Amino acid sequence: MGRIPDEIIQQVLDRVDIVDLVGRHLTLKKSGRNYLGLCPFHGEKTPSFNVNPERNSFYCFGCQKGGSAFTFLMEMENLTFPEAVRTLGRECGVEIPEGDGPRRSDTEQLYRANEIAQAQYRSGLTTPGNPGLAYLAQRGIDEEQIAQFEIGFVPDRWDTVANALRAEGISPEIGTQAGLLIERQSSAGNSNDRSSGHYDRLRGRVTFPIRDVRGRIIGFGGRAIGEDQQPKYLNTPETPLFRKREALYGYPNALPAMRGEGRAVIVEGYFDQIALCRAGVGSAVATCGTALTPEHARDLQRRTREVVLLFDGDNAGQNALVKALTILLPHGLRVRAVTLPENDDPDTFLTREGPAALENLVATAPEALNRVIERATARGHNTAWEKVDAVTEVAELLALVGNAVERGDYVSRLAMAVGTDVPSVNAVIRAQRTGEDPREAMPAVPRKLSSAEAADERNLTNLIRSLIEYPGLIDRIPRDEMSALLPDGAAQEVAAALHARSGTGAIDLDPFCDRLSAPAATMVRKIAVANDELDEPRASQIFDDMIRWLRKRQRRQKSAEFQDQLRRAGHDWRPVLETRGNLSSDLSPDLSPDLSPDLKPDIEPQPNASSSSTEHPT
Repeated sequence: MGRIPDEIIQQVLDRVDIVDLVGRHLTLKKSGRNYLGLCPFHGEKTPSFNVNPERNSFYCFGCQKGGSAFTFLMEMENLTFPEAVRTLGRECGVEIPEGDGPRRSDTEQLYRANEIAQAQYRSGLTTPGNPGLAYLAQRGIDEEQIAQFEIGFVPDRWDTVANALRAEGISPEIGTQAGLLIERQSSAGNSNDRSSGHYDRLRGRVTFPIRDVRGRIIGFGGRAIGEDQQPKYLNTPETPLFRKREALYGYPNALPAMRGEGRAVIVEGYFDQIALCRAGVGSAVATCGTALTPEHARDLQRRTREVVLLFDGDNAGQNALVKALTILLPHGLRVRAVTLPENDDPDTFLTREGPAALENLVATAPEALNRVIERATARGHNTAWEKVDAVTEVAELLALVGNAVERGDYVSRLAMAVGTDVPSVNAVIRAQRTGEDPREAMPAVPRKLSSAEAADERNLTNLIRSLIEYPGLIDRIPRDEMSALLPDGAAQEVAAALHARSGTGAIDLDPFCDRLSAPAATMVRKIAVANDELDEPRASQIFDDMIRWLRKRQRRQKSAEFQDQLRRAGHDWRPVLETRGNLSSDLSPDLSPDLSPDLKPDIEPQPNASSSSTEHPT
């Protein structure tokens, strides 16, 4: 092609509405003189992509990409500059001379081939007595709706489209690349076989044109109308234009409704999408022979914040809902879910209940994660095992929710529904994120403690409370000694976290607990809501008392271990003494801790540590 004159390029640029062009690919909101949206060229959650209609330009402050309407189209659709100019020129009615260069690019010919095929499919419904029209009437679709949705029909012949393409000068190779034709396989070794050539892919089917956001036909879906015709749905295959992982049936007509309603409604089939549009839900789109993909999610994220999913109420539909959530939630989309009655799809529901009922079903759709929580708890949550299973099932999805406030609300709902605490649920979510076994992260129902164990727990709680209220007390004891004194568990973990934090000021509870395991976080949160006040002098006294108790407790444990070694040694007790050295202090009978009067009920002295190797202070 020859060079496009500068005045023609400027004429196209003057006529193009860059806000409309960019708005086909992402949601824009007015912000002063500019329009603002999420950048389509890099992942972001805070909009930094600006469009200035006065200068007919765009710029992203995140990735620093910018330019004119031509630049935007070139980046979005991988076009050359001349291709972008010609594409926009056709849209705004500017005639661009072709020049004396080579023929149109293959991409342009693919689009042209699809338009020729669509013309054939549309004319197929005008043939008197054609079975496609009767089939559509049976589905409740009248002639006005046929025209609105550009539905076509291809007769059960081998060469309808092949002949039309040939008549328009489109080669069979282009028809094959577009997915419209299939090449016949000639007999082995016989290049003159008359059976060679190309034939139509879609035959004897109702057809649906699949368009991109600019309205160009990129592929077709075909619905069988005969009972014995297989498969029921047949799409054109992947082509340079048609990528099923990206395509959504319903574009570009759904874009204005998406912007107006602030949502996109996702269904699984062409007739389902048409049913929702007939019910007044113009923001509906359908996947094209594939489940939702990350590419779909990225496309939707640029256009809207909310997605409504429609699935069957059976197990297959509910499983599809969970799979869709694993795709949509990581992209920050808010997802609602409509569960249709059993054996219903949007088309059959519309026929039976009417447009208002279907529109109301979508408008009142509950949050999808609430549906998942209901389903998980419906299987039972009375036993510890059932609680663990229910939390684990939902936590896999909650771990994908990026917003902390949103995730925290769902965590609270799940904990309440199952009958467990929030820290336990958070522990399972952390395990999901780190690749650990989430079933081991959620603690089982604790056994009832003995009186001695209960006393130990109260003393440890007193110690940790003094440190939570006055974190500076932790500096009175070295980290290694504190770790050795405390038993494995929540108190030891909290103390280690206090040693690790910088500064001795007040603790910011939520981020501090987020770094703890569920039992440790529970301990801290319970302490934080204690009703009685604890002043600093009393906290200091408690801390000192507890450290003395822990040290004497440690000596008592060493004494018990030593006595056990002596008993097992029998007559060979001398080497044990030589190894351990002089432990007279360990064998001292006065092992009762010297504590404040208000703490003594939890720690009663024992007459002699040697009387039993298993006794605890009470």
